[in-house]
Amino acid sequence: MSPPTPVAVVFPGQGSQKPGMARDFHDEFAVSRAVFEEASDALGWDVRAVCFEDDPRLDQTEITQPALLTAEIAMLRALSAEHGLRPTWFGGHSLGEYTALCAAGALPLATAVRIVHRRGALMQRAVPLGAGAMVAVVADGIAERDLVRELVDLEVDVANLNAPAQVVLSGMAPAVERATAWLSEQLLGTPHDFVLLNVSAPFHSRWMRGIEDELRAVLEDARGEFAADLAATVTSNLTGRFHRPDPSEVIDALTRQIGATVDWIGDMRALAEAAATIVEVGPSRPLRGFFRALGREVVSVVSVRTAQKGLGA
Repeated sequence: MSPPTPVAVVFPGQGSQKPGMARDFHDEFAVSRAVFEEASDALGWDVRAVCFEDDPRLDQTEITQPALLTAEIAMLRALSAEHGLRPTWFGGHSLGEYTALCAAGALPLATAVRIVHRRGALMQRAVPLGAGAMVAVVADGIAERDLVRELVDLEVDVANLNAPAQVVLSGMAPAVERATAWLSEQLLGTPHDFVLLNVSAPFHSRWMRGIEDELRAVLEDARGEFAADLAATVTSNLTGRFHRPDPSEVIDALTRQIGATVDWIGDMRALAEAAATIVEVGPSRPLRGFFRALGREVVSVVSVRTAQKGLGA
């Protein structure tokens, strides 16, 4: 008998949340209901109410992050129980990296939701609401340009390397507007597009680095609960490679991730090399297109119905 085919599972991050996320899993599977109950007990508020109802708090960063992590883990555990999904490798985009660590067993669920609840509160506090902005730049080969150098005088940062043809810039709103205008001139004659993201702060930029010490303290408080050997099965947004099996290095990478570029291209390449099959699990499927840009197809699961179609009954 041939050995099992390695499978990777990946999780989208903030921005993929939507009202009703994971409700079908919750209603159908006891294992999913248990996830929502555990997360609600850990946080002291009803995660189900935020996820399932038309609750404006779902778009508040400190609420979004634990709610999304909970929904994605609820989905994954049902997929494992009902469809035999047994991933070997894990990855997640931005917030999704925490979901991936939880999915890999490197962080307990209760600890993970408490960390990201605090992380979200710190991120929201770092910059006044509405003062920051993020814009996706779509153009062939844009990720290969040295945008850090090109934009050095415009006070914006490269937040995400999402795909060869997509990067995200982050900074204060006026600076992002100036950078967009400047890049538009540089890209004349090249098909391109700019998509302003619906975010509450300039994530993964220098404006987040002022909260690194507080985030590090939150992560250090949970040091004893990190299973660093299991973290080594999870890709790091900071390095674009798998985490090293050292709790200090994992904590440092997660601390610095908040104000650094998300190297999702590196993560995708590492996962694509390690796994024959890649499954995206979350309420929407933003990562599928990024993998396709690298020539890899993924199975995207956003509902019970798509799980039955993509993974079999």
